[in-house]
Amino acid sequence: MDDMMITGNDTVGISSLKQFLSRQFEMKDLGLLSLEISHDPTGYFLSQAKYTSDLLARAGVTVYKTASTPIDLQIRLTPLDNHLLSDATLYRQLVSNLVYLTVTRLDIACAVHIISQFMTVPRSPHYDALVHILRYLKGTMFHGLNYFTHSSLQLHAFSDADWAGDPTDRCSTTGFYFFLGNSLIAWRSKKQTLVARSSTEAKYRALADTTQ
Repeated sequence: MDDMMITGNDTVGISSLKQFLSRQFEMKDLGLLSLEISHDPTGYFLSQAKYTSDLLARAGVTVYKTASTPIDLQIRLTPLDNHLLSDATLYRQLVSNLVYLTVTRLDIACAVHIISQFMTVPRSPHYDALVHILRYLKGTMFHGLNYFTHSSLQLHAFSDADWAGDPTDRCSTTGFYFFLGNSLIAWRSKKQTLVARSSTEAKYRALADTTQ
């Protein structure tokens, strides 16, 4: 198992359970979950507003102007863009933080997927793209997920793909999301492993992956 979340109002019981699990398995307690949950008669709302605020402060972009989109679609990032960052540590930390933020923010999933491909040797345009995501988050800090009390159990799936969107290997990127009634329950953004010879082929691959 990769991750586990334990929740409830019995703090003593939770502590006992964690102690029991640590005796049975090798595990690490990562502390409190930075997930905010509010509820009313219509349902539940999940967000990571405080986590986002702390992330912006740590990155030093609180004074920056907001951006209207998670990424500039006119920019095509490659591993050899411009010059290397003098210290890649901050870049790697911020990307890791953004990956965690996609727990409730599917709108940044594709942009984070793109910049996470340059973790090994990040360059200045990659960091600029990261800052663009943070500027977008500044203007959408309180976005999150709604789960409605009264919702059908009908499953709807949507998928799409760009065509040869990666300028380095010409692979396309698949995106999909699933709704159970009115509630979003799953989403994904991932580069395809093979080069599609047409936009139709790229979309069929995305559809097949979604169906699986």
